[in-house]
Amino acid sequence: MSCVNCREGLDHCHGTVIRHGDDTAECTDAGCTDVDVVRHTLVVDCGTVDGGCVCAGQPAFAVA
Repeated sequence: MSCVNCREGLDHCHGTVIRHGDDTAECTDAGCTDVDVVRHTLVVDCGTVDGGCVCAGQPAFAVA
């Protein structure tokens, strides 16, 4: 099995974008250079991440 976007040569990322309440975003893929949501299949709000998020008034989490 292989990624359709990879096979088609489309610009994309296999990481997950985490959107924060202050309108910033980060990606779980350390090599990601563009956190635009259209490049990512998975996009989540920071409050839904296990361990919470500092911007949501919860403990910080580590993004691997």
